[in-house]
Amino acid sequence: MTTTYAVLSEGVEKRFGEVRALRGLDLAVPEGTVRGLLGRNGAGKTTAVRVFATLTLPDAGSAAVAGHDVVREPAAVRRAIGVTGQYASVDGELTGRENLRLFARLTGLRGAAARARAGELLGRLGLDEAADRVVGTWSGGMRRRLDLAAGLLTRPRVLFLDEPTTGLDPASREQIWAAVRSLADEGTTVLLTTQYLEEADRLADDVTLVDNGRASVTGTPESLKARIGSSAEVTVAGPESLGGAAVVLDRLTGGRPVLDEERLTVGVTVRDPGLTLPQVVRALDAAGVPVTDASLRPPSLDEVFLRLTAAPAGSGEAAA
Repeated sequence: MTTTYAVLSEGVEKRFGEVRALRGLDLAVPEGTVRGLLGRNGAGKTTAVRVFATLTLPDAGSAAVAGHDVVREPAAVRRAIGVTGQYASVDGELTGRENLRLFARLTGLRGAAARARAGELLGRLGLDEAADRVVGTWSGGMRRRLDLAAGLLTRPRVLFLDEPTTGLDPASREQIWAAVRSLADEGTTVLLTTQYLEEADRLADDVTLVDNGRASVTGTPESLKARIGSSAEVTVAGPESLGGAAVVLDRLTGGRPVLDEERLTVGVTVRDPGLTLPQVVRALDAAGVPVTDASLRPPSLDEVFLRLTAAPAGSGEAAA
């Protein structure tokens, strides 16, 4: 079965003066999926979105969105996409309903169609009760949801979300996440840039780690976690038991146990997905190692990101 890509780029480069923001970005996002672009500040995520949204011309390489070349067919790309940036672009002196009707007119919707679509989106994003209040009185989370509604007016085939929950409280983030997941379930392709590791873990079908203007690795959140393994840690009853615990964990995992004499812990990376915590505890007990606590946990995306991105934070030349 042939895969159709909603976003496809090959060797995209972009320079701003001496700064190389993109250094040959390759990306392939299948239709109807959520792709997370994960990277540090300055990794090139926002520049990539600006290229795909036809807001910035690439210096080299090629990119297509919804089957249209971003350089040769920018108007067709714009008709197919919705964009929500890092900061709400709504007018604080208008009501929520007035904002959406204004954006609707800018996108070509008129009259009853504009009113109906605005009302539908206000209800869908939980904003109908505040719809006729001036947006300047709304919370930050509500304004971000209104901004998302504006990006959905034309029922886009591809939605670009550039750090959509920056600065929001947990409850507001959950509301945005629910809306994004609902869109994906209906078939909209979503390209999400984020620095929130939990956000990518919760929403993305696949994650691309962007490092120094390139896509360094792509995979499902679970497959990326599997690449670096789980972490086992045991706490022993006294310092004399640290060595024995290290021997057992080394034998079970083939890893390199790390001893912490102050905390009385021994930690090790576990590559074998079949190893269970009861097996670890039984092996320690059989070896006569007294243990007061033990854990076996998968890595977080934070750990994946730090391990799989090549350059240390602050190095490199890429811009956001």
